[in-house]
Amino acid sequence: MTEGPRIAPVKTPPPELREIMEKAPLSTGVLRLFETLAHNPNLLRRFNVMGGGLLARGTLPPRERELVILRMAFRCRSVYEFGQHTMIGRDAGLRQDEIDRVVLPLDGAAWAPADEALVRMVDELYDGNRVEDSTWRLLALRWNDAELLELLMVAGFYWMVAGVLKSVRVEPEAGAPGWPAGAEISEG
Repeated sequence: MTEGPRIAPVKTPPPELREIMEKAPLSTGVLRLFETLAHNPNLLRRFNVMGGGLLARGTLPPRERELVILRMAFRCRSVYEFGQHTMIGRDAGLRQDEIDRVVLPLDGAAWAPADEALVRMVDELYDGNRVEDSTWRLLALRWNDAELLELLMVAGFYWMVAGVLKSVRVEPEAGAPGWPAGAEISEG
């Protein structure tokens, strides 16, 4: 039995938020996440500044950014976030086999070294709230200081988003992808 949302999405957003909500990153309509955050207009505005900055105006290549977001969504067991970023990730150049592998243990996923470093970074942040020196050295082979900071912020921002989505029980939109076929995901 699935429990409903703890905070229901607003059905009629305040006038000052309509434009923000209509500019959701996907063309499938206003996302339930935005409709839920609309209960707090100031929070929604600031959320959009940060999230929009990372998605639309960041310095990271979209493919790598989405790999980080998908791994964090998986580690947090946020099917809503995973589904939305599966669609964004495809548009950013992630192949379906890469999206499918994001839910595998790192040692069995056969990532290219640069991608493995990104996945390892997310795992270390999730598990210990810090990136280990060996992983940092690998990341620093490709990414400059500004990009390294952005990688950390992307991982942290979407960790926070996953916690909000799961705590409030925002339900995925109809037709949004779920977990990859065959993935064994506990919702704990």
